[in-house]
Amino acid sequence: MDVHEMLLKVQRGEVDLAEAEDYFKKLPYEDIGCAKIDHHRGLRSGFGEVIYSPGKTLEHMVRIFQSFASRQENVLATRASREQFEAVHAVIPEAVYEEASQTICLQYEKPELIGNVVVCTGGTTDIPVAEEAARTAEFFGSRVNRIFDVGVAGIHRLIARLEDLRAANAIVAVAGMEGALPGVVAGLVEHPVIAVPTSVGYGAGFHGLAPLLTMLNSCAEGIAVVNIDNGFGAGYMATQINRLAVNGNTLSGHGAEREDGNGGER
Repeated sequence: MDVHEMLLKVQRGEVDLAEAEDYFKKLPYEDIGCAKIDHHRGLRSGFGEVIYSPGKTLEHMVRIFQSFASRQENVLATRASREQFEAVHAVIPEAVYEEASQTICLQYEKPELIGNVVVCTGGTTDIPVAEEAARTAEFFGSRVNRIFDVGVAGIHRLIARLEDLRAANAIVAVAGMEGALPGVVAGLVEHPVIAVPTSVGYGAGFHGLAPLLTMLNSCAEGIAVVNIDNGFGAGYMATQINRLAVNGNTLSGHGAEREDGNGGER
């Protein structure tokens, strides 16, 4: 629940003033010791906080999720381990884990999925990064179409899905090896392509550096490149583009947050 929703509940008499005052005391952020939870971010940007899980202790993960659960706020954790999920789930049973994307999702209000974002991969080994992008976009309210294993080694597989690619408001193209997929896709469509290099490949791939350089140097127009394995960043950007495509220039931070009230990585 965000600020707007709380004010509506007070107006309707569903929440008393004492409860509302307690809620607002924790704005714009709540200091829980191990972290400062930015509950105001959704109001500012239309995307509330997302938890980056690596390096966080089980205790810290639980305390962070408890902060969101106590306010009935949606939250997504990326790069989460099964062990971290089990610790959170033991305290908050509503939390859901997805193995492929390594995400923990806590949603009290699921957004209506809008628009069309395509997430495609060069190969099946790129799927974990692609799923992080897809799950992020879905969490923030985008309808996602997954098109996996359509790399340039068998380009007829990509051409067969050309109609789906051209129907998207934004395309996330995930590839390792030489990273040619985003450039090829961008040469076939009129909408923005977000390129995600992955650390998939042999020795000369340098853990994703080779596809990163390929994508940065692509001669095809309309490509934005995120960092190596950064599925989250790609899914976030795709949702921003998708929202604008659906809602036009009338969209503001306030309008965006009414859709889902979440986003922005910690």
